[in-house]
Order: sequence, then structure tokens, then C-alpha cells
Amino acid sequence: MNTRFLPLLATLAIFVVAYAACIAQFPSMASTRVVGNLLTDNAFLGIAAIGMTFVILSGGIDLSVGSVIAFTGVLLAVLIGQAGIHPLLAFAIALGVATAFGAAMGLMIHYLEMPPFIVTLAGMFLARGAAFVMTTDSLPIGHGFYAALQGIYWRMPGGGRLTVIAGAMILVTLAGIVIAHRTRFGANVYALGGNRVSAALMGVPVAATTVRVYALSGLTAGLAGIVFSLYTSAGYPLAAVGVELDAIAAVVIGGTLLSGGAGFVAGTFVGVLMQGLIQTYIVFDGTLSSWWTKIVIGGLLFAFIALQRGLLWLSDRRTAMSSDMRGNSGAGA
Repeated sequence: MNTRFLPLLATLAIFVVAYAACIAQFPSMASTRVVGNLLTDNAFLGIAAIGMTFVILSGGIDLSVGSVIAFTGVLLAVLIGQAGIHPLLAFAIALGVATAFGAAMGLMIHYLEMPPFIVTLAGMFLARGAAFVMTTDSLPIGHGFYAALQGIYWRMPGGGRLTVIAGAMILVTLAGIVIAHRTRFGANVYALGGNRVSAALMGVPVAATTVRVYALSGLTAGLAGIVFSLYTSAGYPLAAVGVELDAIAAVVIGGTLLSGGAGFVAGTFVGVLMQGLIQTYIVFDGTLSSWWTKIVIGGLLFAFIALQRGLLWLSDRRTAMSSDMRGNSGAGA
């Protein structure tokens, strides 16, 4: 079996075993009501994590995601509540601003040859600061369009609800899978993360791919901000603090290499569900602190980083053995 599938299979196996253990203790966790809430509660994180997957696959990092979510929420609250703009137009403006912001960071990373960590760290402060400039309070969004969207859902067998924002996360995940594995852009992202110099020599448009990756991350962060505003019906500059770290954790737990070049968008989806499952278990248990979510996620991250290092070691060893065999064959001939 190809070793690149092992992290994804390990994530799936751990999730299935963990969910089965939860159901054994709390049988009601098997209901579609819990499944629907699991998807709805983690929709904004899932959408942001899909964009983060492309960034990490390309060998980069994006620390501005949480701040862009907060900025988008506040911008929507101002545009809809104070400027009287229709939510659909406000959504288009917010997505345009977030995408342009991501593209600007991509331009700086490539043309100024700056580390993604530094550029996106600056972006994090900039977006959060811009949100605070607009307001320091939580602004409610009481438009009827929001109420209409929140009232739309598909009732699953068993009474569970698949809401609009949960459906948005599923659609974004499916789109991400197609883009990553069935498009030229996706192939370029993997090539960029594998080896930037080799990718350039092979004709991969490094500059365009880098800018598009961060523009995509900005777009998904903006969409996550819209989903978060629909989830909370408000915009708050302190919202989504630390979400960028949760998104990175979901990507790594989902089996994507932090060094880039290997991983699956589907794995990120499972990584998000893993975090949601832990939070749901804590709610059902009722005696555990919510910080156990961080403790378990930290333990899983250590385990998956160790697994990834082991797989890289195996891959390097196989490459070395193949080179030795070819060398011996050449010498014998």
C-alpha cells in the first residue's frame, strides 16, 4: 500500500473508533440530531481549514485566518446594520475584500521573498486591528434575510437538521477535493510543496500559484466569516481568536504534511469532525473541562507528527535502497 495514504487512513480509523466509543457510552450520540449539530457547529472552522489545507500543501502557513473571520463578521454587521446594504451585496463585498487581502499577502510572500509566517502574522494583526477600528462592541445583525437563511434546513431521518451553513461546509469540502486532485492548479500546489526549485524547473508558474493559494485562503476565510455571522447573528472583533491554530491542527490531524507536498482535503474534513466530536463528548459527559479538547488535540498532533516523520524516514530509506540497487545493477553490467 502507498505510504501516503497511511495518515488519512489512520485519521479515519481513529475517528471511527472514537465515535464508536462515544456511542457505547452515550447511545444518543448516534442520532442524526447530534450529527447535524456537529456539522453546523464546526462549519466555519471546516471552511477555513479547507483553505488552510491548500496553503500547507504548498509549503506555507496562514496565521491571518481567524482575524479575517472576525473582520468579515464586523464588516458585514456594519454594511448590513448601519449602511443598509442587502446581505447578498455585503457578502460579495466581504468575499472580494478577503480574497484581495489574501492575494496581497501572496504577492508579498513571493516577490519580496518573505517567510509566510511573518507576512501572515502581519496580516493577522492588520485584519484584527481593522475590525477594532470599525467597532469595539458586538454588533447584532437582525436582517430578515439572515432569519430566512437560518430557517432553511433539510430534515434528516431521525429528526436531525442539515442547515445551510453545514451544507456550505460540505460543498466547500467537495469543491476543495476536486480542485486539489482534478485540476492543474491542484497539481501545481502539490508540486510547489514538494520542491519549489524543482517545480519552477518543471514549468510550474510559482508566482501565480503562490498568489492564488493565499487568495483562496482569504476567500475561504471570508466565507467562514459569513458562515460565522450567520451562526451568531452578530459581528464581534474578538471573535474567532485562535481559529487559525484550530484549522492548522485539523489539517495536520487530517494527514497533511506540515512541510507540504502531501495530504488530502478529505482528511482535513475528518480532522475538523474529530475536534467537533471531542467537544460534543465533553458536552454529553458534563463533568470534563472544555480544555480537555485542547489536551486531546495536542496529543493527537504529537502522534500524527511522529507518524509523518516515520513515514518520511521510510520513504527516504526506500529511495536510498532503490538507488543502491540501480547502482549495483549498473556496476554488474
